[in-house]
Amino acid sequence: MITEITLNWQLGTSALLGLAAAAIALLLVLIIRFRIHAFIALVVTSLLTAVAAGIPAGEIIGTLTSGFGGTLASVALLVGLGAMLGRMLETSGGAQVLTQWLISKFGEKRAPLALSVASLLFGFPIFFDAGLVVMLPIIFTVARRLGGSLLFYAIPSATAFSAMHIFVPPHPGPVAASGLLEANVGLVLVLGLIVAIPTWYVAGHLYGKFVGRRFNIPVPSILSGAAGGQTSEEFKSAPKVNTVFTLLLLPLLLIFLNTGLNMLSSAGLVDADATWVQWLRLLGETPVALIITVLLGMYLLGFRQKKDKTLIETVVDSALGPVCSIILITGAGGMFGGVLRASGIGQAIADSLEAVGMPLIVAGFLIAAVVRVAQGSATVALTTAAAIVQPAVLDDPSLSSLQVATIVLALAAGSVFASHVNDSGFWLISRFFQMDVPTTLKVWTVGQALVSVVGFVCVLLLYALATMIA
Repeated sequence: MITEITLNWQLGTSALLGLAAAAIALLLVLIIRFRIHAFIALVVTSLLTAVAAGIPAGEIIGTLTSGFGGTLASVALLVGLGAMLGRMLETSGGAQVLTQWLISKFGEKRAPLALSVASLLFGFPIFFDAGLVVMLPIIFTVARRLGGSLLFYAIPSATAFSAMHIFVPPHPGPVAASGLLEANVGLVLVLGLIVAIPTWYVAGHLYGKFVGRRFNIPVPSILSGAAGGQTSEEFKSAPKVNTVFTLLLLPLLLIFLNTGLNMLSSAGLVDADATWVQWLRLLGETPVALIITVLLGMYLLGFRQKKDKTLIETVVDSALGPVCSIILITGAGGMFGGVLRASGIGQAIADSLEAVGMPLIVAGFLIAAVVRVAQGSATVALTTAAAIVQPAVLDDPSLSSLQVATIVLALAAGSVFASHVNDSGFWLISRFFQMDVPTTLKVWTVGQALVSVVGFVCVLLLYALATMIA
């Protein structure tokens, strides 16, 4: 896989910044002004950006397909399998059953809060995109039942997954940064939770209420009814709420096998090469966990309810058509980000910021944030920033374990800043919520910037406390 290109001629940092800005502007003009389909616009912009960046002609297609394929490798299976599970829950009436249970337990006014709390719990071991896809049918059903803009319900839940994914081990970003900076992963986990919860409250709960009042986004029908009216009625069975909880909690538990064992092996508590560890981690790989859950869903919601085999196949198959566009556009977003990464813009920006004298924790946050905005990948932004500040952290014996853990979280806060058109997650939100690009920029990009800033403020408070204790 091509992940880095040696350019025939070297662009300076200012030229690379100009190139990135011009590419993003071209993409927005194509989509907003000329109404060109986002997939085509992303491919065209990626191609032109690769040429302008000086990537050799013989390597351009490889660079494009590398970014596209790398994103699809992590997204296509999750979206496809998640959509199948979501379609079965929606069509069987399972989502409605769980919605009624939530409302009966928490009341209509607290139902959005209940969704967010569930997302915070699910978000502990499950990655952002996988958790969101699994929760979508419940979010959509609650929003349809209670009325109002989808954003009242979706933004708090999505932000909960985002905050947990970026700040809390065992997610890969904070674990990788902890390894580079030799931080205590357990300490990062505890402090990450302290940062993630107030960040979600401000940037998810309160912000969700604000954008819900400002933007009236209808509930999409992407997970309901596309199998055909008659087919949908035939598949209904009103399953028990315990059955729905089983299908939602199973991937949570399976994925925790992977992420939990990965964290334990990083801490040296289990042998990562042990056969039993590898098999359990395989069961916890997100695609494997989801395919097991989909098969169980076919049994519990289909075969056990005496549904015809052809009917079950039709319902599962009907989930794939509506999400094909989401998968392709998300992959093309990964292609665009991959081209920007191949241009070397992230490293050039990081090298320039490294030379500017400022407090280490602030410099790390800014490096991660600028690299994130420039090339789109939160993971690349986090690991780049961690590699840049690593010598300063490891060579400073005065830094306590608490201070090092807060530096990790500062880098994490920067790496989530302002998700926009070069981030595949931006397109996942845009397509699933069926928001146009300008609205997604106003809602999701601003919201992720808020997650970053609020999270960093919380980290600074912890760092000040750690400095007083040290």
